[in-house]
Amino acid sequence: MSQTPLKEQRSPETATALDVELRKVFKVFNGETAVRGVDLEIHSGEFFSILGPSGCGKTTTLRLIAGFETPSAGEVLIQGQLMNHTPAYKRPVNTVFQSYALFNHLSVSENIAFGLRLKKLPGAEVENRVKDALRLVQMDTYTNRFPAQLSGGQQQRVALARALVNRPAVVLLDEPLGALDFKLRKEMQVELSKLHQELGLTFVMVTHDQEEALSLSDRMAVMRSGKIEQIGSPTEIYERPRTPFVADFIGDTNLFSGRVEAADVSSMQVITETGLKIVVQTQDKPSTNSSRDLVVSVRPEKIHLSLEPVASPTNCFEGRLKHVMYLGTHVHYVVELLSGDRIMIRQPSTKQLPDPQTPVYLHWAATDCLALGE
Repeated sequence: MSQTPLKEQRSPETATALDVELRKVFKVFNGETAVRGVDLEIHSGEFFSILGPSGCGKTTTLRLIAGFETPSAGEVLIQGQLMNHTPAYKRPVNTVFQSYALFNHLSVSENIAFGLRLKKLPGAEVENRVKDALRLVQMDTYTNRFPAQLSGGQQQRVALARALVNRPAVVLLDEPLGALDFKLRKEMQVELSKLHQELGLTFVMVTHDQEEALSLSDRMAVMRSGKIEQIGSPTEIYERPRTPFVADFIGDTNLFSGRVEAADVSSMQVITETGLKIVVQTQDKPSTNSSRDLVVSVRPEKIHLSLEPVASPTNCFEGRLKHVMYLGTHVHYVVELLSGDRIMIRQPSTKQLPDPQTPVYLHWAATDCLALGE
């Protein structure tokens, strides 16, 4: 599979460590602030994802990079060049939309060639670039078909080829797999990852799918209410979230609000609002304010469930099994503790599942707790 003709070769003089920079960027629509002072640095060649709930400003942020929106304040730079007033068609980026945005009256090859012909490139160059792009996304046998004759996954490949054929510095992906069914979505995630690795281009993807962002990204930004809550690698975001919002949004978690009752050099004891005593291991020095408020996060897969009492001095609680959901590779349990707290647990599948209302005992290690600020 040849991909070299599509990959932009940069000389040492023009190469830059950052392909995209946002500096204190704001965007206001009719008095409503959609993006609030976003600072962002996206490195050359990385797969960067922006995710968050609906209305958090992630799509607006992508449109600011693409040039479909102009910032109300702040600066947008691409490869070190200020782009605030540069129209979308003059920016070294191309966007792949969730809706594909293919022209139904044009064939596959004509769709991909459309932008090149607008640039009035020689016919032979257009033909060669289109062939390379089709070969890259494994659609070279579908040259003369029309979008209506293609499956959703095939249309997505054509949309990718159309973006890549222009040799952009940055490929922008706006919920690129959102319209695909579950199985095809998983297959296209693998293809997208392979394509990124082969090309070495910078990919910036907007998605609300946490699993998709975790599996594809080198780094990711979690947005909330127009601001970035946290930026980091998938491992950092999942294992070391900085806020309760990030912990709750990325994967499932159990959150306990409480106050620090005691602390030493290696751990602290938190009393929750419902009276649970949770021991959290910490690497930080004990706080001088032992009564400070915080939230403790415990992931469902870190919690152990037993039908017999457990001889554990810390983080062991009795409850009643309220719900069992068999999910193939694992089982999702909901347990109501005697305190009234409802806890989610995820464990590998077993042949025998306990019945609802069965008395159970939960326990987890102090090292599996994460203390977060309110």
